[in-house]
Amino acid sequence: MSSKKQLIQPRTLKGFRDFLPAAMIPREGLIDTAKGVYRSFGFSPIDTPSLEYTEVLLGKGGAESDKQMYRFTDHGGRDVGMRFDLTVPFARFAAQHIGTLGTPFKRYHVGPVWRGENTQRGRYREFIQCDFDTIGTTSAASDVEAALVIHDLFRAIGFERFTIRINDRRLLTGLLETLDLVEQQAAVLRVLDKLDKAGAEAVAAELRDGVGLAEPQVRAVLEFAQLKGGPGELLDAIEPLVSGADAGVAGHRGLSGLFEAVTAAGVDPARIKLDPSIARGLDYYTGAIFETFLDDLPGIGSCCSGGRYDDLATLYTKQDLPGVGASLGVDRLLAAMEELGMVEAQSAPCPVFIPMLEDDRLGDYLALAAELRGAGIGVELYPEPRKLGAQLKYADRRGFAIAVIAGSHEFDSGSCQVKDLRAKHGVEVPRNELIGRVRDVL
Repeated sequence: MSSKKQLIQPRTLKGFRDFLPAAMIPREGLIDTAKGVYRSFGFSPIDTPSLEYTEVLLGKGGAESDKQMYRFTDHGGRDVGMRFDLTVPFARFAAQHIGTLGTPFKRYHVGPVWRGENTQRGRYREFIQCDFDTIGTTSAASDVEAALVIHDLFRAIGFERFTIRINDRRLLTGLLETLDLVEQQAAVLRVLDKLDKAGAEAVAAELRDGVGLAEPQVRAVLEFAQLKGGPGELLDAIEPLVSGADAGVAGHRGLSGLFEAVTAAGVDPARIKLDPSIARGLDYYTGAIFETFLDDLPGIGSCCSGGRYDDLATLYTKQDLPGVGASLGVDRLLAAMEELGMVEAQSAPCPVFIPMLEDDRLGDYLALAAELRGAGIGVELYPEPRKLGAQLKYADRRGFAIAVIAGSHEFDSGSCQVKDLRAKHGVEVPRNELIGRVRDVL
């Protein structure tokens, strides 16, 4: 007696998702654009393993990152974790390979990371990061270049209305020194990083009740974080607040030079903003920090963030390896682009579709497709003969731009029909004019 086969329910874990072609095509396009911008500034590609020894990851991003880490013991009994960002593995990578690479070293890295956090709009437990970093220099030019890369990246993607919010951790450090809060710095900055989402009242309550700040300290921190105005105006207001602390003075000087240089490089001043509230929740930042918001959809959060981290690599090597960089939030940005109507629905990875009308002319169809591919035009050939209407319906559903149609009559007469599937009209052309006609339509 045979038992009935029990089917496994096909499903994905919460916070994880499959990507169909309609989602993957714009995703890959966005990543390709980012790679092109990174390469234009001289950044080289690298990769690192998804798994690291837990000691490499623990304590580098703060208590929240440690809590969210996917961690387990592998078959060899080793304590391992899945990377929660690409910056910490890069610091380990640099410490391990910098003797071969030399300094300064500029890298970009695209890969998945994992955080067991609550899911929300544009935020998942597995997501792609698309990072660029310079390591091995404390030069202010590298901080400026990080801001310029972010600016050029958003322009290349197609955005005109965006704002890069900039701060410097040393300003915040200086303020906390003057308030006698050096010991609570990490906790204060992690709470302050929630200001944009949670609001001033919730942050004040957590600073007071969770971190243990006195009421005057809470007021001073929030008043500083809520200062408003242009970069020059804010720098003037901030200077006396941090003048008693060396870190604050250095941060003030660094930001003054950064804004001056970025403006001199041709960035529209409307796209850069000094925001004293930006703290970045990860513990390893030490200097300039960046967050990038879309003016037309600010509620989705920062879509490209980063900053300077001068001490991270010293956890793995005695060599001084200061770094600066940022990470493009690919999935969050794509969610925003979909909301803004910037993503074209397309499931076809190439523009031209060739229907097969006669199975005894397979060689002719293959030669036709090869001719187009030889001219650099991507083609999908339907694998079996069916009614033309059914094949064109398939092509429409997948978003092909053009159908090149040929049967025995066209092959024998040396012609093809070129149909613009978007405009819904076609024309018969001689075979020797096919490439030019297809390019004209595209």
